[in-house]
Amino acid sequence: MNRQIKLIWDFRGPNAEKTAEHHEIHLKDFLKINAMDNHLTGVEQINEFHFLAFLVVDEVQMKDFRDRLKPHRGQVYTP
Repeated sequence: MNRQIKLIWDFRGPNAEKTAEHHEIHLKDFLKINAMDNHLTGVEQINEFHFLAFLVVDEVQMKDFRDRLKPHRGQVYTP
C-alpha cells in the first residue's frame, strides 16, 4: 500500500472553525471538478482558536496536489 500524505491548511482566530469548514467545501469542489471524488477531506480542531482543513492524497500524487492547491504544510497520514 502506498504511503498517504495529509495536506493541511491552518486557520486561526475567532472565525477559524467556519473558515476551515468553508475551505473544505472548496477542496471537495476541486476534487469533483477534477473527477477525484475518492479522497478523504475533513476539518479538525486543535484548540478554541485553531482549526485545520485537510485533504489526504497518495504520496505519488502529493507534488501535483501541493503545487496546485498550496497547502500550508503536510504530514504522513495514519488513519
